[in-house]
Amino acid sequence: MLMMCEMSLSAQSIDSTMVSTTTATDSAIYKEDALLNKSSIKPLISTAVDTNARFADYVIKKPETDNSSTYKSALYYCMLFFLLCVFITIVGKVLQVYELSREMQGKKESFNWRRFQGVLFVFVLIIGLYGVYWSYTVHGPMSIHESGSVHGERIDFMFKITLTITTIVFILTHIALFSFAFKYRGIEGKKAHFYPHNNALEKIWTVIPAIVLTTLVIFGFFTWRSITSISEEDQKKALSIEVVGEQFKWNIRYAGADNQLGARNYKLISASNGLGINFKDPKSWDDKLAGEIVLPVNRPIRVMIGSKDFLHSFYIPTLRVQMNAVPGMPTYFQFTPRYTTAEMRERRDDPTFDYILLCAKICGSGHYNMQAKVRVVADGEYQEWLAKQPLYYNDDVKKEMQVAAGL
Repeated sequence: MLMMCEMSLSAQSIDSTMVSTTTATDSAIYKEDALLNKSSIKPLISTAVDTNARFADYVIKKPETDNSSTYKSALYYCMLFFLLCVFITIVGKVLQVYELSREMQGKKESFNWRRFQGVLFVFVLIIGLYGVYWSYTVHGPMSIHESGSVHGERIDFMFKITLTITTIVFILTHIALFSFAFKYRGIEGKKAHFYPHNNALEKIWTVIPAIVLTTLVIFGFFTWRSITSISEEDQKKALSIEVVGEQFKWNIRYAGADNQLGARNYKLISASNGLGINFKDPKSWDDKLAGEIVLPVNRPIRVMIGSKDFLHSFYIPTLRVQMNAVPGMPTYFQFTPRYTTAEMRERRDDPTFDYILLCAKICGSGHYNMQAKVRVVADGEYQEWLAKQPLYYNDDVKKEMQVAAGL
C-alpha cells in the first residue's frame, strides 16, 4: 500500500520543468534516502520541489475492519446458545449427583428445588408481563401508523379490536398457567389429585373461544365486503390505472381522457408493446405510459392488477392496500387517498417518508427489489404531471403494426 502511494505521489510531482525524487512519507525511509543522496548518488533531475511540504497533509489511512457482521451472524448466536445450554446441563447434572450422594448418606435435601421452581415460575410471570407492557408501550407506536386512505380506518379498527381481545386472552391464560405451576408445586407429604375430566370446563373453553372467533370472522367479512363491493357508478367515477407485475418490476398504465383502459392480450406482447395492448381497441389510443405512480388526493382510484409471469402481490402498506397479481386473472382494488405525501410527512414528522408499492409474494431472487414509489399530490399537480406522460400508442408501435399488416 505504501509503495503504491509513493508511486502515485511521484507521478503527481512530475511536470515539464522539475521532478522531485523525494516521495517517501515515512521518516525513517526519508533519512536513509537523504544520506544516500549526500554521499554517493548525485541527483539526475532537479530536487527543488519539496514534496514533503507539498503533501504534508496527505495521510495514508488504514481501512477500518468491520467485524460487526461476524457477531451478528446467526451461526454465532446459535453457537452461543448451544454452549449456554451445555453449561446449564453440566451444572444441573453436577447438582443432581450431589443431591443423590446426600440421599445415599441419609441426609436431608439441602435445597428445596420444588419451592425454588415454583417461585421461579412467579418470577418469570412478572418479568414476562412487564415485557409485554414494555413491548406495547415502546414498539406499539412503531407498528401501527395512521392510514393514508379512507378505508384504512376500518382495517385499523378491526386490527385493534383483534389485538385487544387476543392480548386479554394471552394475559389471563398465562397468569393462570404460571399461578397453577406455583400453587401445585411439589410439597413433601402432599399427594397429587387425579382430575381426569370436567364437562363444565370443557364447555366453557370450547364455547367462549368459538363465539369470539366467529364474531371476529363475521366482523372481518363485512369489513372486507364494504371495502371491495363497489357499485358500477362508483367504479366509473374512479380514476383508472393498471399495474402489471413481472420479475422484478411494475408496469404502470394510465387511462386517457376517456378514463377507460384499452384491452390487452399476452399474445400481443413484443419489444415495443411490453403489456400486449390491443391497439385495435380505440380505448387504448390515449393510454399513457408512466414510470411511477402518482395519485390525486381525495379522489377514488381503481387499480386494475395483473401479472405477466408469476404470482405477485400489489401492496402499499401505508394505504392499507393489498391484492394478489395473478397471471391470466385480472384483479382490482379501489381506494381513496386522504393525505398527500407532503401532509403525511408532517403528520408522521418524517421528512423522508414516501408511500411505497411493494410485492408481498416471494417471486424470485430479485423480489426484495420489486418496489416503486407512490406520490400522492393535489389534483392540479396530478393533472400537470399526467399531461407530460408519453402515450403507449407511439410512433414505434404504429410502425410495428404497419409492418405486421404488410403496409
